[in-house]
Amino acid sequence: MPASGRPAEPLSPAETAVIEVAVEDDLQAIVALHAADAVGGHGDSWTPETEADYRAAFATLRDHPDHTLYVARHDGAIVGTFLLSFLPGLTGRGALHAQLRAVQVRADLRGQGLGARMVARAEDIAREKGAGVVELTSNLQRTKAHRFYERLGYARSHAGFKKKLG
Repeated sequence: MPASGRPAEPLSPAETAVIEVAVEDDLQAIVALHAADAVGGHGDSWTPETEADYRAAFATLRDHPDHTLYVARHDGAIVGTFLLSFLPGLTGRGALHAQLRAVQVRADLRGQGLGARMVARAEDIAREKGAGVVELTSNLQRTKAHRFYERLGYARSHAGFKKKLG
């Protein structure tokens, strides 16, 4: 018991979640996190028809040295995920860029610090690999996420563009 004489507050999932490299058995839960996101779901869903596509995409990520999928795990459940990629460049004297993508925190845990822990872990990994910058994009509709990233020190520096092919 703490010196105050009151029982200690239990630690939150944001404080106790383990952030680690994803394994194939995590795929269904990762896809479910993305599917639950109305803005970033991209039509994702785990079905018998889509399972092979997700498994193939995971194998590509798993086997590529410059891309790693991570999960935040609490009490055996996947409560967050992100993808960290490394891109060589010529500008900036050949600076290595880390790209943080597909950041998701389970809806009921948002605003409790888990996202900040995940981003901090991604930054630590990027530093360890020698990246000079971490880049990310966020959908224009995600105004809360924009404020979150700005609180973490990210600056709005570029306009992003996308074009669907095919």
